Amino acid sequence: MANAAPVEKLFTSTQPGRAMAERFVAGDTLDSAVDAARILNEAGFTVSLDLLGEEVTDVDSAGSAVDEYLSCLDRIESEELVANISIKPTQLGLAIEESLASEAIIRLGKRAAEIGTTVTIDMEDSRYTEATVRLFELGQTETANFGVALQSYMKRTPADLDRLIPLGGHIRLCKGAYVEPEEVAIQSKAIVDAAFERQMRTLMAAVTTTPAIATHDSKLLETARALASRRTAPFEFQMLYGVRSDVQRELVAAGFPLRVYLPFGSQWYPYLTRRLAERPSNAWFFARALLSGS
Repeated sequence: MANAAPVEKLFTSTQPGRAMAERFVAGDTLDSAVDAARILNEAGFTVSLDLLGEEVTDVDSAGSAVDEYLSCLDRIESEELVANISIKPTQLGLAIEESLASEAIIRLGKRAAEIGTTVTIDMEDSRYTEATVRLFELGQTETANFGVALQSYMKRTPADLDRLIPLGGHIRLCKGAYVEPEEVAIQSKAIVDAAFERQMRTLMAAVTTTPAIATHDSKLLETARALASRRTAPFEFQMLYGVRSDVQRELVAAGFPLRVYLPFGSQWYPYLTRRLAERPSNAWFFARALLSGS
């Protein structure tokens, strides 16, 4: 439904649609994202700045995305934010040529290292999984300040954990938000949850990498807290901007490190639809506002 033009227009051209976006996205501009990041830092959170946009098809757009991320790093430095950046490989040219994304990875990693921060490589759909893993390996080889997101519903993830844990950096474990075929991804929610827990236990037992446990699931968070209480090496929780903010505050108040994934930019519609797919109850927020005319 989200791919249908009338549905997209309903979200992008109405006030309720914009209100939905504002709940999960820190505005259209870097300035708005910096303002939100500062507020989050003051409340005890670290931040990952994410410029929305993916799968560019021309070299100029890929170059523009790199420049915008360099601007993010400049602002992190000048504003003294406790933050890193999260990048999508297809936004940096991976869908055009892997070498474009490789050059961008090295350039961003070096700049991030200069200011003492890190770069997280987001995982996209299964067409790009192997190339994304290679980009993380490249970044760790070059500057050793990278992380990568792995998705627990992908059937290859246990092997990827074995492959990547020895490289250091950080690994962001999430359930996965793309519609994938049965050949590559687990389809049952219960089985995905069980896979997440097994993979989380593997990560939290590792000392060569920093686990970034990215879930809003109450049961999995309870298990994660128990594992965290026994861990002496660094780790962090990660949660999405605008999702379960009360739980985020509770975790920080309890002394757990928590990084908020903070998206911004004008290309917010695909991101918003993935958030709705993950939690369909969010759609009622939009429907009520639309029906009320507010």
